Amino acid sequence: MSKKLRINGHSHLLPYPEQIPDFMREKGIFWVDPERKNMLQKDWSRPVTDSSFFLDEKLEWMDKYKIDHAVILNLSQLYGNGLRLEEMKQALRFQNDFNAKVQHDHPSKFTSGFVVHPGFVRGALWEIERCVKVLGMKLLCLPTHYMDTIGTWRCIFDEENEPIFELASELNLAVEIHPYDGEKFIKLQNTSWRFHLIWMLAQCADAYHFLTLNGYAFKYPGMRICFAHGGQLAQMNLGRRIQGFDGRPDLFEGKTHPRKSVGHPNIFFDTLVHDTGSLKLLVENQGAKQVLMGLDDPYPLGEMDSEKQSSYPGKILDLAMDRKIISQEDYDGMWDEHVVRWLFGDNDTAKKEFYNRITG
Repeated sequence: MSKKLRINGHSHLLPYPEQIPDFMREKGIFWVDPERKNMLQKDWSRPVTDSSFFLDEKLEWMDKYKIDHAVILNLSQLYGNGLRLEEMKQALRFQNDFNAKVQHDHPSKFTSGFVVHPGFVRGALWEIERCVKVLGMKLLCLPTHYMDTIGTWRCIFDEENEPIFELASELNLAVEIHPYDGEKFIKLQNTSWRFHLIWMLAQCADAYHFLTLNGYAFKYPGMRICFAHGGQLAQMNLGRRIQGFDGRPDLFEGKTHPRKSVGHPNIFFDTLVHDTGSLKLLVENQGAKQVLMGLDDPYPLGEMDSEKQSSYPGKILDLAMDRKIISQEDYDGMWDEHVVRWLFGDNDTAKKEFYNRITG
């Protein structure tokens, strides 16, 4: 590939209201109002803040900002926590089938992820096989935390989930780790958007903590993991974790030293950290080659077009170039090759097929 592409490794897409099955609204699981103004769940709603939440408008938005391709993650509202088993299975299947259709209908524009519920490991394994072998998807989306079958909240990198990571490694999957649902298990009042602004980042740090302590990047070498939002607080508290491991070895018997996973070629982080100081720390900690473009569009905490913030998609990397935090090679790689390496590892055939999909 001579022409460098602009690939967004962290994007989301809402179904149009009429695409969402009636049972989702009837059971309060998830729906969008007919006017496309709000996304809703039982006792919850959130405004649709940009028209690019929807497919046709997303394509126009991508064209406007010269984004060649986008990785579509699952909707955080559809992790299925707290749902009855049958409802959860139907809701997640809807999400996965919807994402598969988006990828199938627009292969040059989208690569889609699929989601499973780790609380039901056997069912999760079955759904991974279906999504990979029947629907042709290669990106597994997992939450940082989930509710198990007895109502206990767990970190995704709990040892009970090792069969999921074993299969992901066997199938050479990319894995996205994304936070949500913090207000359901962190006992604080949900005010001033604290769970999105602070606790989501802490959830990513917590998941990274257990990924590294369990040495899963070494144990399951076929899977490649990307943390949403730059795993931002994981970068800030790296030194504290290392000191804690060294200072209280009695608490970490049988665990892997945190330092061993730093900069690991199968652990990635997206660029969505909002300021160049944080991006500089991320690059210095993990190495530029482990950082990939993530816009988190079309959410307002994503890198969106905003006059108030004088922002636009890709601004942070442009600023990082101006401030000599990254090189031109780093810049091009974060927009292109690093995303592709996360998605396909060292599978050159899959990479070539991917580039052919985009360039025709």
